[in-house]
Amino acid sequence: MPWIDSYRSRVTTAQEAVKVIKSGDKIHLHPGCAVPEVLVDAMVDRAPELYDCEVLHVLSVGKARYVEPEMAQHFKHTALFIGNNVRKAVNEGRADFVPVFLSEISGLFYSGDIKIDVALIHVSPPDEHGFCSFGVGVDVTKPATDVAKVVIAQVNHNMPRALGDSFIHVSKIHKIVEVDAPIMELPQMELDATDEEIGVFRRIGENISSMIEDGSTLQVGIGKIPDAVLMSLEGKKDLGIHSEMFSDGVIKLVENGIINNEKKSIHPGKMVAGFVLGTRKLFDFIDNNPIAEFHPTHYVNDPFIISQNKKMVAINSAIQIDLTGQVCADSVGYDLYSGFGGQVDFIRGAARSEGGKPIVALPSTAKKGTVSRITTHLAEGAGVTTSRGDVHFVATEFGVVNLHGKKISDRAKALISIAHPRFRDELTCFAKKRMWM
Repeated sequence: MPWIDSYRSRVTTAQEAVKVIKSGDKIHLHPGCAVPEVLVDAMVDRAPELYDCEVLHVLSVGKARYVEPEMAQHFKHTALFIGNNVRKAVNEGRADFVPVFLSEISGLFYSGDIKIDVALIHVSPPDEHGFCSFGVGVDVTKPATDVAKVVIAQVNHNMPRALGDSFIHVSKIHKIVEVDAPIMELPQMELDATDEEIGVFRRIGENISSMIEDGSTLQVGIGKIPDAVLMSLEGKKDLGIHSEMFSDGVIKLVENGIINNEKKSIHPGKMVAGFVLGTRKLFDFIDNNPIAEFHPTHYVNDPFIISQNKKMVAINSAIQIDLTGQVCADSVGYDLYSGFGGQVDFIRGAARSEGGKPIVALPSTAKKGTVSRITTHLAEGAGVTTSRGDVHFVATEFGVVNLHGKKISDRAKALISIAHPRFRDELTCFAKKRMWM
């Protein structure tokens, strides 16, 4: 195995590996649960020696020391999707944000519009042919390594060997740091709090489940709504997965034969995704498991690819929707909250699928029932994630309506019918004043 000597010659410590990072470099971090913490910590420890470095990534799990106020002169974060750990920094101006569809990020790397000097990645040990797996996240990281001038890999025996278009050969890695550490985990959100809140999410899950036909292919994310949908799929048959990501909730459905991917139009027999967010149970599930096939998100999230799955059901969450059908899912007023992610990619892909169903789901209220999420207008400063022209099905705990091809008057009536009853009169009064009803 001729690659072994090459591999050994590149093994070093984290402190030595990150010395290749220079002031002004643009550094891509392996995101999600794959954050290479040892490398990131070593990089941040070098802060006194570094100035004006840009750290890029989509949603990541764990701490993000590079966005702390004292790091402002040394590191500036550019979020391609905003997570909890960087949200405050973005809204306080210590980090920046790129509004971009997840399917298009790789293209920005390949075109050079977003340049990458160093990629910090987290991979499995090499197989007998010298290939390391990107493990819990291929996402936009594989494209980042294709264009980076320097690739530094944290090689971890705990990283699962995920299959698919998910490998990098040791010859493409410049520095290797071997570690034996747990992979970051993101447990499923509990449907807890009050009994009323549990009931809301369960009813949303049941309403969406009632629309899912046997043989459908699903896009499912992470959060209370996707989890509630997965919990409501008992009795369904021959479901498949084509999703930017999935979490622990799919395991039981695979074990019970509900998800078998046999009726999928493309990649039959395979759960296709770009990454996973979950626990060690999920990581063990995907390890060398031929049912799970991972690809970069410029493939997984390509609406043309998505649309080739018949009966494609896309399930996406929202923060607000106005009476004309404009959906806000990435900001709370002027405060940036998350990002486009794959919502529009999958809504457009499902819309073009034969028998497809693009669904936007949200509880009817927020702030303990005091605020309606179905609104007369989006909050001042709120962004439109999904346009009126893209929205199709909208689901709350009070039902599901289809807005596609409907007049403004019909849209307003439909959305009011699934708003919380205590807000329906107010919404109706506004619609009448606007001559929409």
